[in-house]
Amino acid sequence: MPIRLFGDPVLTTPAAEVVDFDARLRRLVKDLDETLVDQRGSGLAAPQLGVGLRVFVFRDEDASGHLVNPVLRFPDEEEQDGPEGCLSMPGLYFDTRRRRNVVAKGYDMHGRPLQVVGRGHLARCLQHETDHLDGVLFLDRMDATRRKAALRAIREAPWFATPPRVKLSPHGPAGLFR
Repeated sequence: MPIRLFGDPVLTTPAAEVVDFDARLRRLVKDLDETLVDQRGSGLAAPQLGVGLRVFVFRDEDASGHLVNPVLRFPDEEEQDGPEGCLSMPGLYFDTRRRRNVVAKGYDMHGRPLQVVGRGHLARCLQHETDHLDGVLFLDRMDATRRKAALRAIREAPWFATPPRVKLSPHGPAGLFR
Protein backbone atom coordinates (compact mmCIF):
# COMPACT_ATOMS: atom_id res chain seq x y z
CA MET A 1 0.00 0.00 0.00
CA PRO A 2 1.21 3.58 -0.53
CA ILE A 3 2.94 5.17 2.44
CA ARG A 4 2.03 8.72 3.43
CA LEU A 5 4.98 11.06 3.16
CA PHE A 6 6.22 13.83 5.43
CA GLY A 7 3.86 16.79 5.24
CA ASP A 8 0.68 14.70 5.26
CA PRO A 9 -1.44 15.86 8.24
CA VAL A 10 -2.31 12.26 9.21
CA LEU A 11 1.31 11.85 10.36
CA THR A 12 0.98 14.61 12.97
CA THR A 13 -2.51 13.71 14.18
CA PRO A 14 -2.84 11.45 17.25
CA ALA A 15 -4.42 8.11 16.36
CA ALA A 16 -7.58 6.77 17.99
CA GLU A 17 -7.51 3.80 20.33
CA VAL A 18 -8.66 0.53 18.79
CA VAL A 19 -11.93 -0.67 20.31
CA ASP A 20 -12.98 -3.32 17.79
CA PHE A 21 -10.73 -6.36 17.47
CA ASP A 22 -12.40 -7.60 14.32
CA ALA A 23 -11.67 -8.74 10.77
CA ARG A 24 -10.99 -5.14 9.67
CA LEU A 25 -8.24 -4.85 12.29
CA ARG A 26 -6.72 -8.16 11.22
CA ARG A 27 -6.74 -6.96 7.59
CA LEU A 28 -5.05 -3.71 8.65
CA VAL A 29 -2.30 -5.64 10.47
CA LYS A 30 -1.80 -7.81 7.37
CA ASP A 31 -1.64 -4.73 5.10
CA LEU A 32 0.86 -3.07 7.43
CA ASP A 33 3.05 -6.16 7.58
CA GLU A 34 3.00 -6.76 3.81
CA THR A 35 3.85 -3.12 3.16
CA LEU A 36 6.66 -3.21 5.72
CA VAL A 37 8.18 -6.30 4.12
CA ASP A 38 7.82 -4.76 0.65
CA GLN A 39 9.56 -1.56 1.78
CA ARG A 40 12.22 -3.43 3.81
CA GLY A 41 11.59 -1.31 6.89
CA SER A 42 11.83 -1.93 10.62
CA GLY A 43 8.41 -0.63 11.58
CA LEU A 44 5.22 0.83 10.14
CA ALA A 45 2.34 2.51 11.94
CA ALA A 46 -1.27 2.66 10.73
CA PRO A 47 -1.20 6.47 10.26
CA GLN A 48 1.57 5.97 7.69
CA LEU A 49 -1.06 4.20 5.56
CA GLY A 50 -3.58 6.95 6.30
CA VAL A 51 -5.42 5.00 9.01
CA GLY A 52 -5.80 6.88 12.30
CA LEU A 53 -5.73 3.87 14.63
CA ARG A 54 -3.19 2.90 17.34
CA VAL A 55 -1.63 -0.09 15.55
CA PHE A 56 1.88 -0.80 14.28
CA VAL A 57 3.99 -3.66 13.01
CA PHE A 58 7.71 -4.20 13.53
CA ARG A 59 10.51 -6.41 12.23
CA ASP A 60 13.93 -6.67 13.80
CA GLU A 61 16.63 -9.32 13.96
CA ASP A 62 15.45 -10.04 17.54
CA ALA A 63 11.67 -10.02 17.06
CA SER A 64 8.77 -9.26 14.75
CA GLY A 65 5.08 -8.73 15.28
CA HIS A 66 2.49 -6.09 15.90
CA LEU A 67 1.06 -4.08 18.77
CA VAL A 68 -2.38 -2.57 19.21
CA ASN A 69 -2.91 0.31 21.68
CA PRO A 70 0.72 0.21 22.90
CA VAL A 71 1.92 1.86 26.09
CA LEU A 72 5.64 2.24 26.73
CA ARG A 73 7.51 1.89 30.00
CA PHE A 74 11.21 2.61 30.42
CA PRO A 75 12.95 0.31 32.95
CA ASP A 76 16.01 2.58 33.27
CA GLU A 77 17.51 5.89 32.16
CA GLU A 78 20.05 4.45 29.68
CA GLU A 79 20.09 6.29 26.33
CA GLN A 80 21.30 5.66 22.80
CA ASP A 81 22.08 8.16 20.09
CA GLY A 82 22.30 7.05 16.50
CA PRO A 83 20.84 7.01 13.00
CA GLU A 84 17.11 6.72 12.58
CA GLY A 85 15.01 6.71 9.44
CA CYS A 86 11.35 6.67 8.55
CA LEU A 87 9.45 5.19 5.62
CA SER A 88 7.53 8.48 5.48
CA MET A 89 10.85 10.24 4.76
CA PRO A 90 12.40 7.74 2.33
CA GLY A 91 16.15 7.52 2.04
CA LEU A 92 16.92 9.93 4.88
CA TYR A 93 18.57 9.04 8.19
CA PHE A 94 19.34 11.37 11.08
CA ASP A 95 20.94 10.87 14.48
CA THR A 96 18.23 10.80 17.14
CA ARG A 97 18.45 10.26 20.88
CA ARG A 98 16.20 7.52 22.31
CA ARG A 99 16.02 5.32 25.36
CA ARG A 100 18.07 2.13 25.02
CA ASN A 101 15.55 -0.12 26.81
CA VAL A 102 11.77 -0.21 26.62
CA VAL A 103 8.88 -2.43 27.61
CA ALA A 104 5.88 -2.07 25.29
CA LYS A 105 2.53 -3.39 26.48
CA GLY A 106 -0.56 -3.60 24.35
CA TYR A 107 -2.69 -6.19 22.59
CA ASP A 108 -2.48 -8.45 19.60
CA MET A 109 -5.02 -8.24 16.78
CA HIS A 110 -7.31 -10.64 18.65
CA GLY A 111 -7.40 -8.52 21.82
CA ARG A 112 -5.02 -10.71 23.84
CA PRO A 113 -2.54 -8.87 26.11
CA LEU A 114 0.96 -8.66 24.67
CA GLN A 115 4.31 -7.42 25.94
CA VAL A 116 7.45 -6.75 23.90
CA VAL A 117 10.77 -6.02 25.60
CA GLY A 118 13.16 -4.10 23.39
CA ARG A 119 16.82 -3.17 23.66
CA GLY A 120 18.93 -1.18 21.19
CA HIS A 121 17.47 -1.16 17.68
CA LEU A 122 14.21 -2.85 18.70
CA ALA A 123 13.73 -0.30 21.51
CA ARG A 124 14.31 2.51 18.99
CA CYS A 125 11.75 0.97 16.64
CA LEU A 126 9.09 0.53 19.33
CA GLN A 127 9.53 4.15 20.44
CA HIS A 128 9.49 5.47 16.86
CA GLU A 129 6.28 3.62 15.94
CA THR A 130 4.51 4.55 19.19
CA ASP A 131 5.44 8.17 18.48
CA HIS A 132 3.68 7.86 15.10
CA LEU A 133 0.53 6.85 16.95
CA ASP A 134 0.83 10.00 19.09
CA GLY A 135 1.29 12.23 16.02
CA VAL A 136 4.96 12.77 16.86
CA LEU A 137 7.68 12.49 14.22
CA PHE A 138 11.25 11.63 15.05
CA LEU A 139 12.19 15.14 13.91
CA ASP A 140 10.28 16.35 16.98
CA ARG A 141 12.77 14.42 19.16
CA MET A 142 15.84 16.21 17.79
CA ASP A 143 17.62 19.21 19.21
CA ALA A 144 17.33 22.43 17.18
CA THR A 145 20.62 22.00 15.30
CA ARG A 146 19.84 18.46 14.15
CA ARG A 147 16.24 19.37 13.31
CA LYS A 148 17.38 22.29 11.13
CA ALA A 149 19.78 20.05 9.18
CA ALA A 150 17.11 17.36 8.80
CA LEU A 151 14.54 19.84 7.48
CA ARG A 152 17.06 21.13 4.94
CA ALA A 153 17.68 17.56 3.73
CA ILE A 154 13.92 16.92 3.51
CA ARG A 155 13.37 20.07 1.42
CA GLU A 156 16.05 18.83 -0.97
CA ALA A 157 14.64 15.29 -1.21
CA PRO A 158 13.15 14.37 -4.62
CA TRP A 159 9.88 13.17 -3.04
CA PHE A 160 9.27 16.37 -1.04
CA ALA A 161 6.38 18.56 -2.21
CA THR A 162 4.71 19.99 0.91
CA PRO A 163 6.12 22.65 3.27
CA PRO A 164 7.26 21.02 6.52
CA ARG A 165 5.03 21.11 9.56
CA VAL A 166 7.15 20.35 12.61
CA LYS A 167 6.15 20.86 16.20
CA LEU A 168 8.41 21.15 19.20
CA SER A 169 9.09 18.06 21.23
CA PRO A 170 6.57 17.47 24.02
CA HIS A 171 9.56 16.60 26.20
CA GLY A 172 11.26 19.99 26.17
CA PRO A 173 13.35 22.05 23.79
CA ALA A 174 16.53 19.98 24.01
CA GLY A 175 14.95 16.67 23.03
CA LEU A 176 13.46 13.65 24.67
CA PHE A 177 14.97 13.61 28.16
CA ARG A 178 16.10 17.12 28.96
